[in-house]
Amino acid sequence: MLLPILSFNLYAVLPTDKLAAENYPVRHGELTTREMAIAVNAWQYFVHNLQPTTGLVNAVNNYPSTTMWDSASYLAALVSARELGIITKDEFDHRMLPFLKTLNNLSLFQGQLPNKVYNTITAEKVNYVNKPGEIGFSAIDSGRMLIWLKIVKERYPEYANSIDNVVLRWDFSHVIQGCGTLYGAMLDKNNAPIYVQEGRLGYEEYAASGFQLWGFSTCQASRPEPYDLAKIYCVLVPYDARDPRTTSQHNYVVTESYILHGFELGWDRSDDRANKAGSYSHPWMKNFANRVYQAQENRYRETGILTARSEHQLDRAPYFVYDTVFADGYNWNTITDQGSFVPEYAAVSLKAALGMWVFWDSPYTDRLFDAIENANVKELGFNEGLYENGKGPINEFTANNNGIMLEALLFKKEGKILRFTSGDPSHVDYIPSLWERQLINAFDDNNNKRNRPFIDATPSLTAFCDKTGIAIRKAPNCNSCQCADCQDGRSSNSLFKLPPVTSSCAK
Repeated sequence: MLLPILSFNLYAVLPTDKLAAENYPVRHGELTTREMAIAVNAWQYFVHNLQPTTGLVNAVNNYPSTTMWDSASYLAALVSARELGIITKDEFDHRMLPFLKTLNNLSLFQGQLPNKVYNTITAEKVNYVNKPGEIGFSAIDSGRMLIWLKIVKERYPEYANSIDNVVLRWDFSHVIQGCGTLYGAMLDKNNAPIYVQEGRLGYEEYAASGFQLWGFSTCQASRPEPYDLAKIYCVLVPYDARDPRTTSQHNYVVTESYILHGFELGWDRSDDRANKAGSYSHPWMKNFANRVYQAQENRYRETGILTARSEHQLDRAPYFVYDTVFADGYNWNTITDQGSFVPEYAAVSLKAALGMWVFWDSPYTDRLFDAIENANVKELGFNEGLYENGKGPINEFTANNNGIMLEALLFKKEGKILRFTSGDPSHVDYIPSLWERQLINAFDDNNNKRNRPFIDATPSLTAFCDKTGIAIRKAPNCNSCQCADCQDGRSSNSLFKLPPVTSSCAK
């Protein structure tokens, strides 16, 4: 039985460059009793799934395995729990210290970046069935981890040295090339590493922001092109135009990547140190997020099906699906990682629903909130989702879902989660971090060996080098010569012209 339709017109009469979503305010303010209950219940996942031997948390309930993406979601949960008053500073520290110790001792994939998967009890590199062995690295997962390491470093500077040492161990030689394209690693049949471009529209730009926060140029990865537009319930929804048939990568459009960029970076450029509500210095990410949201609200208006689409785990085979607004040429496509069509696993993603509720204060998201509010199990956190076909909740629990729900509520209380507290790097009194001091040092052989970025020599860095007698490391004269389309090796988002957001269509 379909839920009743909301009592307003199917599609508002708007100019072709406007969406109703643009007029919905973002929810801000102290958490209500209902909202705080969600935060407390979501935290229970991390109480139940902590591995004290390593400080890591299981990515999926009771299964001792994790990725850098899921470990970043744990950091999101940990920061949120502290800031929302769910845990004390004492508990925060007793969790953060062993976590960072483990990150500083991880065996990396061929000495480069973190392996795609680790055992949470032993911190050993493992494959997808949790057996010892290395299988490659993910640029997207590493990018999310870099964002959260930067957030923790800025919010809690007492952990800055430990965090800098984590990133100083990484070798970036194969994950990012001169034009700012991101590459992941895998092994071929002979166990030799191969490197392939990684990321599609939404996720690619989100992960690239993590590399930018640490000084890397990500010109190509940060651009929306190549993209095309799918007409979905009168909304022109952008999707990655690279052909899945030739690239073997799905061009899925989901809610998650857009709301994560909003929570963590406020839909701002990575170098934007301001925290002004309602001001977005990365306008096309905000614009594309509005489109992804509006298509889902319009689907509900048309069909009565509550819609909040994102990738999610399952409690049965195939165990994971991309539950999309658009993918591989089809609207509302629910597919496995092999591309098989599995519409019976379409669901209301709880992390997507709560994220939509925070960013778009509307009657529709009020209904989403009511639907997901109590979809939790005592001491396990929130279910992964609610099946669209009415067959109840997905009986699975994950760090990613519960972590993102917690950061959604932290954003509701505080706004943009990345808070720069280290001062302005261009100021003469700025105190450079361990990371910056290493990068500026022309005598550190690891800078070039590990393909670390070049950073501008600010007055404070210059003064540091003058006092210590260290020669300043300088970028080549033409950092972007190999990339004619890049201006100084950076993304030219300021030159990007937004396409129309709506199309005419019959009711």
